[in-house]
Amino acid sequence: MRIDQALAWAVQQLEGGESPSVDAKVILANILEKSLTFLFTWPDKPLDALQITQFKSAIARRKKGEPVAYIVGKRDFWNLSLFTSPHTLIPRPDTEVLVEQALNWANENKREPLSICDLGTGTGAIALALASELPHASVVGVDFQIGAVELATRNAESNNVTNAQFLQSDWFSALTGQSFDIIVSNPPYIEETSPYLNKGDVRFEPKTALTSGVDGLNDIRYIVNRSPQFLKQGALLAFEHGFDQGDSVRNLLLATGFSNVKTVKDYGENDRVTFGCWL
Repeated sequence: MRIDQALAWAVQQLEGGESPSVDAKVILANILEKSLTFLFTWPDKPLDALQITQFKSAIARRKKGEPVAYIVGKRDFWNLSLFTSPHTLIPRPDTEVLVEQALNWANENKREPLSICDLGTGTGAIALALASELPHASVVGVDFQIGAVELATRNAESNNVTNAQFLQSDWFSALTGQSFDIIVSNPPYIEETSPYLNKGDVRFEPKTALTSGVDGLNDIRYIVNRSPQFLKQGALLAFEHGFDQGDSVRNLLLATGFSNVKTVKDYGENDRVTFGCWL
């Protein structure tokens, strides 16, 4: 079986999925340890028996709905290549909006030294993206799952990011006495009964990283209420949240005393990130 034949077979197997052709190419490129360009350049290159077996097994997993990021064990985010795990959320492009807003604030305020905390860091995506763009900043990412802490640490090492560290912490529990210029978080924010939990890749992701009470806001409420103890004067608190939660998150921030509260949209024009300053 050649590369082009393998891809044609895989697309047929995955017919009806969201992106059969893209999925097949990403999976095959990973097995061959080559770039996507290689697949176009050498379509008639034959696969060996082991590669065919691995490819068929991976396509079978994808056909059952397992996310490509879990099958290949990696996902690109920002300027990083991150290892993934079924114990953490898969980094998504819309989360880059949260990184952008934190960077905008950092560039406008130019605090030295700059301290940043990422709550519920998962793969470390947000913390590592900020650390890579702000090499003079001190970044800490926390997660209550020790597996996530180990994964984020591995991602820091593989991307040569040296100004970020990761700690096991139930939100602020391991941060007593510390204060930050920026706190960012992509916390669980889906309603426990949401039908979204039974669709697509989300079916395979850990529910503890997805759901947060009846209205999806339990964790955001907790962070908003506790964060003033860990924020410096004028510091930024910024969240990723659901497309229909902008009003609620703004109201939570305003009721707690935050100022300059604003919601920005993601790349699909949905409310996605809300932030405010603690004065």
